[in-house]
Amino acid sequence: MAALLSPDEVSSALSELDGWTGDTTAISRTVTAPSFPAAIRLVVEVAEAAEDADHHPDIDIRWRTVTFALSTHSEGGVTAKDTALARRIDELASAHSAE
Repeated sequence: MAALLSPDEVSSALSELDGWTGDTTAISRTVTAPSFPAAIRLVVEVAEAAEDADHHPDIDIRWRTVTFALSTHSEGGVTAKDTALARRIDELASAHSAE
């Protein structure tokens, strides 16, 4: 079981994450990819990273716009699992921005 982050911990984590917003219930980020295929490649890479971490985001795809939402449902809010996956999503999104 992962411990819920406090409001201060979530705020601190968000200040270190690129483009993420949220609160203790969930964090999210929207990424605009250069093309629809690039958006799908990003989603596939995030899916693989999420599977490796055994922690899965909610993903919404609208053409080139992809929104990722993270919350540890079993705990009822944001945990370190969410901020770790957010960092990984940032890395992957950064790599796709140059496509």
